[in-house]
Amino acid sequence: MTGVLWPLVGMIAGAALALQAPVNSALARGLGQPVAAAAFSFLSGAIVLGLVSALWAKMQGTAIDFRAPALWLFVVGGCLGGFYVTCVVVLVPKLGAATLIAFVVAGQLLAGLLIDRVGLLGVAVRELSLGRIAGAVLLVTGALMIRRF
Repeated sequence: MTGVLWPLVGMIAGAALALQAPVNSALARGLGQPVAAAAFSFLSGAIVLGLVSALWAKMQGTAIDFRAPALWLFVVGGCLGGFYVTCVVVLVPKLGAATLIAFVVAGQLLAGLLIDRVGLLGVAVRELSLGRIAGAVLLVTGALMIRRF
């Protein structure tokens, strides 16, 4: 995939997140319980991803090495995802999809800047620049404007 297509893939992933919010919120309304909706959303995703992972490994002729990563990475990744999905299920009806996604993206960007700055978990260190800070300020301002207007 060329370097031009990666941003497009990122935008498609962002669109999937935006769509996931009202889908899971509707599931919560149907089930009558937001945490159950998050749990079943994760369960179905885990099943699909498990099958895709097995197929991918078979196609590449490799095996998944479950002993390599630290155990806490398995747990923390799932807990963070569960927290996100549960918050989205609860907040979509209160804020609306556009406002919620604006704040989610703003939070992702702010956390991403910090992760880049300290090189968390092996991420390449990237210094904070005036342009990066200005971009973050504009994104947070945009999120506030979407909420307000």
